[in-house]
Amino acid sequence: MLKIAYHPIYKHPLPEGHRFPMVKYELLPQQLIYEGTCTPENFFEPDIPDDQYILSVHDADYYHDLVNLRIPQKAVRKIGFPLSGQLVERERIIADGTIKGCDFALEFGIAMNIAGGTHHAYTDRGEAFCLLNDQAIGARYLQREGKAKKILIADLDVHQGNGTAQIFQNDPSVFTFSMHGNSNYPFKKEDSDLDIALKKGTSDEEYLGILKEIFPGLMEEVQPDFIFYLCGVDVLSTDKLGTLALTPQGCKERDAYVLRTCRDLGIPVQCSMGGGYSKEIRIIVEAHANTFRLARELYF
Repeated sequence: MLKIAYHPIYKHPLPEGHRFPMVKYELLPQQLIYEGTCTPENFFEPDIPDDQYILSVHDADYYHDLVNLRIPQKAVRKIGFPLSGQLVERERIIADGTIKGCDFALEFGIAMNIAGGTHHAYTDRGEAFCLLNDQAIGARYLQREGKAKKILIADLDVHQGNGTAQIFQNDPSVFTFSMHGNSNYPFKKEDSDLDIALKKGTSDEEYLGILKEIFPGLMEEVQPDFIFYLCGVDVLSTDKLGTLALTPQGCKERDAYVLRTCRDLGIPVQCSMGGGYSKEIRIIVEAHANTFRLARELYF
């Protein structure tokens, strides 16, 4: 069964006019159920995870300051959300959605998180709407529990996974791959194990050609026993914060290629949704929904 992490806390209240499209977290599961792609039984509700898994990734002082709302205002501005207890609870619950998704992926081949993909969270700080790095926490959970040894994090969000790169910069057991816009935030990039920086206006054909050229060799080189896939839809030409020019069909073909590869190689994959900032919310929801439709079609 396709298992999907979702909690009502994912849709967090923000000041009016805030550019983050928080409503997508409410609309996406509604759409999947409405169209029959999913039933309520596909969804599970995560909780607050054991701190040991968060602290295996994040600096203890940073995490305790976060939980106790002692983050300096300058650091809060870099995060981009008003700091509150509910926001921190939300981030912890998102991380648990990814942790529990790891176990479902091991059982069923794939699992999804309606939120997550918080790849700008560093060991000791948050940035750009990311406080805790959910897929990094999931990777450490798998390793600590002896459920995976060699992990690949495939980050195809339009923004480089700078926090993820920093967290695993000296760790050969986790291979970080980021394919992103070269002129996008973050303007100071970190060094992933493999970075592919794409020029402004990269089209479907060019994007998919590069991905299909690189990915088979990457899988052969890394030989992971678990994959985290960050499938941001901010690669779309309509995205306000992106610089690439993919169509919804091109974005769908990207997901189909990655998920089909994972399936055919028999490697479990956990998917976190990542970014999406098109002006029209229906475009964001539809692009994210395609990922879930493909997961259902390819695996079940």
